[in-house]
Amino acid sequence: MKAHKIPNLTFDEYLKQEETSNTKYEFHDGKIFSLAGGTVNHGKICGNVYTELRNGLKAKQSKCLTYNSDVKLFIKPSNSYVYPDTMVICDENDDKSNEHSVTNPILIVEVLSKSTSGYDRGDKFYLYRQLDSLEEYVLIEQDKYIVDIHFKKKESDLWSITRYKGIDAMVKFQSIDVAISMKDLYFSTDIVSSN
Repeated sequence: MKAHKIPNLTFDEYLKQEETSNTKYEFHDGKIFSLAGGTVNHGKICGNVYTELRNGLKAKQSKCLTYNSDVKLFIKPSNSYVYPDTMVICDENDDKSNEHSVTNPILIVEVLSKSTSGYDRGDKFYLYRQLDSLEEYVLIEQDKYIVDIHFKKKESDLWSITRYKGIDAMVKFQSIDVAISMKDLYFSTDIVSSN
């Protein structure tokens, strides 16, 4: 989604703006950015990853919960509120402390687009790395069968990256011990290139 800048607001004004409009906004310490809608492929992949992660966790009888892009994530060190495409939270008390947002995802997924790829790989990943709970950051291309997973081992600041490529790949989400086939992640999408 492409971000469009609008004038600065207080946090309360930001919440009110969201309540009275049909637009979602990111909040970065007083700076507000509106989020534009995504493509059909983006929507399908977001739905697929949410469903497959939820089903995988349910099959394991995990207490971890999957959230879609309707839920805000608060990043306290930068005083930011953002909307990841999908999150997994294993802290059962997380959503009880604030009705407007969650704070402790173990896994975050972003589906890339041409307009947001640089942001998702750069500044947004920098914001996410400020979360002590985050162990895994997943970037999914929407026009080719490529998934990049950044994984941080517990008690470490070092991130490794694994690239999954091709329709026959199995994508492993280490933080929650769930594997999803590339076919399921891209179910019903229109992919022209397999590179």
